[in-house]
Amino acid sequence: MIKKYILPVLFLFTIVSCEKVINVEVPSIEPKLIIDANFEVLFNKNQITANSIVKLSLSSDYFDEEIPAVSNAIVFLTNLSNNTIINFIDTNSDGNFEPINTFIPADDIIYELTVVYNNHTYKGNASKVKSTPLTNVIQGDDTLFSGKETEIEITFKDEPIIENYYLFNFDRNLFLSIDDRYFNGSDYNFSFFYQEEEIELPETVTIRMSGITKEYFTYFEILIGQSGQNSGGPFATAPSSLLGNMINTTEEDNFPLGYFHISETDTFTIQLVEKD
Repeated sequence: MIKKYILPVLFLFTIVSCEKVINVEVPSIEPKLIIDANFEVLFNKNQITANSIVKLSLSSDYFDEEIPAVSNAIVFLTNLSNNTIINFIDTNSDGNFEPINTFIPADDIIYELTVVYNNHTYKGNASKVKSTPLTNVIQGDDTLFSGKETEIEITFKDEPIIENYYLFNFDRNLFLSIDDRYFNGSDYNFSFFYQEEEIELPETVTIRMSGITKEYFTYFEILIGQSGQNSGGPFATAPSSLLGNMINTTEEDNFPLGYFHISETDTFTIQLVEKD
């Protein structure tokens, strides 16, 4: 009779032992300025508009849930062809700086973004990257492994001759970057699938397609790999080792995080419904 109780007692001891809390100390690092300046020029409309927001924040420790916004900075663009200045302002003190006056980035112009914060000056250059319009966006009937995914079919025509790189934003902090190495100059069609937990049907989503540079394509691929698509998306926190195209001209080693980029962007809004 005694032997019957030996294993249960040992097993209970093991379970209790596994519940011991282990405190792991993660070293605190000096916060870095994060500059998220991804401008969208919505070109495929009767009236061209632009989303030109410079989002400033500070990096935080690994387990911190809040990302501190930076509102006490000076932000402006310089048109390097004529030295015209476009000033930005953070009206709501939430770290989102917008142009004081209407601003549409022009073709073939290099813009220099300047951010002055905490006695440091950060600069980076970008020109508008051309894109192509979306030909069609429809809801498909196919699924993947669970049978409960929702398919979106995307169609567009790639511009020939030059290398093109694209960034797709499928709403819900879901992104996809592609290049045209296998379909240069052709009509291209592909499918994207929402997982069951990512969307609740019926639901309206807006698909965004942006032209991007090869450098930003590489940056974004690494960003997705390090940050993933969950917990607020890849831009929620920037990995401390990932350098963008902004530099600190005051103290080079104290580099910022983030990227300055200008994209032509096309959008398509679609209502997704339950399929039989």
